[in-house]
Amino acid sequence: MFSGAHITLYSRDAEADRAFLKDVAGFPHVDAGRGWLVFRLPPAELAVHPVGEGGSRPEVYLMCEDIARTLTALEDKGAEISRAITDQGWGLLAAVRLPSGTEVPLYEPRHPTAIDLPT
Repeated sequence: MFSGAHITLYSRDAEADRAFLKDVAGFPHVDAGRGWLVFRLPPAELAVHPVGEGGSRPEVYLMCEDIARTLTALEDKGAEISRAITDQGWGLLAAVRLPSGTEVPLYEPRHPTAIDLPT
């Protein structure tokens, strides 16, 4: 029924954040026209949480197999690590800051994931 998901991040400096995602994070991309880059992301999963558990708007987390190695690689390319690794029980959580100031959480799951389930 569905072929994928499209996630939109709104940014105070879209051009700088696009450059970060292209050059620092290394996401492959296409130019949809006028410099609007659309990035291919790794496989995704969707979770539904009760509103009382932290918010009521969609959140985007980038999943890592080895969060320490990922943060080191990003930092070596000039990324700002805005939150150091903490153990949340369900996974290891950290964050990087995009050039616009937007924080993107990263996590290494410690729970079963849906990533490798057959479609």
